[in-house]
Amino acid sequence: MNITKTAALAAAITIAASLVSCSSGAVGKADISSVSKPDTTSAAETTAPVTTSAETTTQPVTAAAAAKGSFYDAGGRLLLSTGDDGKRRVSAEPYAVSFANIITPMSDGYDTAFDKILTTPAEDGAGQSIKLTLNGDVQNEIYNYMDQNNIVGAVVVLRTDGSIMAQVSYPSYDPNSVADQKYDEDLAWGDVGNKAFSNYEPGSCFKIMSEVIADKHGIYSLYDDGTWDFGNDHPIVNWDHETNKSSYPIANRTLNSAFINSSNIFFAKTFEQVGEADVLSDLKTIFHFGADDSDDIHCDFGDLSNNIEIEDVDDLRRSAFGQSKVLTCPIFLAALGREAVFGDMVTPFVIKELVSSDGTRRIGEGSAANDVIASIPAECRDNLLSVMGSVGSDIGVYVPEGYSFYAKTGTAEGWKGDFLYITGCAKNNADNGSQTWENYDNYGSNGSYVIVMEIQNPASHGFEFASQSAGLYKGIMNIVIGR
Repeated sequence: MNITKTAALAAAITIAASLVSCSSGAVGKADISSVSKPDTTSAAETTAPVTTSAETTTQPVTAAAAAKGSFYDAGGRLLLSTGDDGKRRVSAEPYAVSFANIITPMSDGYDTAFDKILTTPAEDGAGQSIKLTLNGDVQNEIYNYMDQNNIVGAVVVLRTDGSIMAQVSYPSYDPNSVADQKYDEDLAWGDVGNKAFSNYEPGSCFKIMSEVIADKHGIYSLYDDGTWDFGNDHPIVNWDHETNKSSYPIANRTLNSAFINSSNIFFAKTFEQVGEADVLSDLKTIFHFGADDSDDIHCDFGDLSNNIEIEDVDDLRRSAFGQSKVLTCPIFLAALGREAVFGDMVTPFVIKELVSSDGTRRIGEGSAANDVIASIPAECRDNLLSVMGSVGSDIGVYVPEGYSFYAKTGTAEGWKGDFLYITGCAKNNADNGSQTWENYDNYGSNGSYVIVMEIQNPASHGFEFASQSAGLYKGIMNIVIGR
């Protein structure tokens, strides 16, 4: 077996922020090694609820004289600007805490990734400002919900066109309390870092890809032992091998049953039968998933760099259910969920458009919407959609009339402990996956929502499996789709 990428699996893969060229749109990895780092960080972890406000935009105090442009949300609400001294970046209330770990330079966020845009002068002499695709009020509501329910982890909400509506990582911190606002590794990748952009084992959400690979190679029925023992004290087991022991072995487990009931053994045997070369090729060509730099997804805010290492046949087997040396992040899972439901993966993005310093006038293009980068073979789409619909029904998440719900749950055992995932999509029946929107004011009338929830503290809730977290997922769905 070949090692497809060398990576340190004792820690999550960190992804360098990207610098965006406003002239060419090219994306490259930022050099953060030369950025000075303060000896200590004074920001305190913030778990208190933040206030949601739908009031009109508060203008930056010195917008016209600012050396660097501001950030606004999709509704034109101010998020980050330059203060009276012309240098210090000030996070606007009430959005400071919920956006801190995705937007500030301390957390290596958008303010760093888009520095070239923000420091390019606009007509009024100030740096160009950016209107993001994110909705500040939704961001706040989800952050408050995570705080109230002690959900340590991340939530990503992706619209059909690839725009990110919310990217919440809990807990966060008060960015205005940090005296030295330079990059700080603890803020960027510590407990208050951006979990939505950090790579960990995805567990059975990976089976979205495994199901398509099985379908593509005509594997529709396999013998399922319940416990697959190799005599090395590391058997592969199904989650219900003890609680449902009387039903095993299953002589002819179907592909549909394997996905709906999340059989590890079925997909492990599938990958072994397909073989390493074809598995890696399918992951690369169908899902843009691979370990090489060429497999990275170049988003406007940075690169989504996945990881898969196959040193032996056991790695190959366990990769099929998102374990072994497989790493990805919630933002990629959102893009994967979009592809699963509509057939095409599109590049996630956050720049809606460039705007004047007061945020009221459009002065430049944003990132491309509906940028298709990978596609599921047409003959493999219907079956995946059918089984994801069954999982959505089984976990009891219901959506309003006019929507259909599709999902996959995942329980991952990783170096940092057990993580739980639900990757789901509330598909608007009027959404064909090709629409574009000038703004998102009426998005809910015909737009869909992909929602990924990652829980990093399942023991605090008494959860062993991701399906048990469906009640918490419902609350997030209500916040998003209720708009």
